[in-house]
Amino acid sequence: MRELGEILEEVRGKIAAAAKRSGRSPDGVEIVAVTKTHGADVVKEAWDAGLAIVGENKVQEAAWKKPASVSGPSWHLIGHLQGNKVRHALNLFDFIHSVDTVKLADRIETIAESIGASPHILLEVNVSGEKSKSGMKPEEVEPAVRHIMESCPRITLEGFMTMAPFSENPEDSRPYFRRLRELRDELEKKLSIGLPRLSMGMSGDYEVAVEEGATWVRLGTVLFGERPKVKAVRAASDEGDFSGGGLDSYSGAGPTFKVLD
Repeated sequence: MRELGEILEEVRGKIAAAAKRSGRSPDGVEIVAVTKTHGADVVKEAWDAGLAIVGENKVQEAAWKKPASVSGPSWHLIGHLQGNKVRHALNLFDFIHSVDTVKLADRIETIAESIGASPHILLEVNVSGEKSKSGMKPEEVEPAVRHIMESCPRITLEGFMTMAPFSENPEDSRPYFRRLRELRDELEKKLSIGLPRLSMGMSGDYEVAVEEGATWVRLGTVLFGERPKVKAVRAASDEGDFSGGGLDSYSGAGPTFKVLD
């Protein structure tokens, strides 16, 4: 099995080449190491290899994994965030990529005010219109940005996130990534604001995403291989008790908990 350092060198080379093709500096692209279903040991491996950002899909997984992991990485929530998990998310994550409604932004603002947090977020945009995906419609984004600017003083909005429809051909993702960048550029100019972050591109299409302006690419399988199989789990109490119990959730990686505000 190949060492992560070797894999990472190859991936960074591809990112640099993609950036060069679009006239960009590779320094403007960072890797979000997606450790979903992997254990805390993989977080340490990523950190030791020089990956400074960890991406998790679920609040309840980060709730056990982060305390068990090496200190140092910045933790980003890249999966769907339910309103009843906002408090825990703000305590666990440095950045939330997946704010998909104004209602959720308001919830984040309310909880942030109550705990003295200053969250950094991206708005998730469903550029493709797929019903199976979360995210705002493109036409909903400008009103949402205006609302956050006017009514959510604790929130720092830094840009947008999207997922392209699955395809074996990375080129099929290009129009969706391009549309997100164009939307960002339009709103920066129209509203006279800076939205420097674009989170787009995963293991199968990250080179195209970089060519189209991604500043964060979310990479899991290409770095760490196929995800471990999920085992049966016993949830913790509704009060969000993280103190123990529960079966191993991912090949012995750790417990999964039910997390509520």
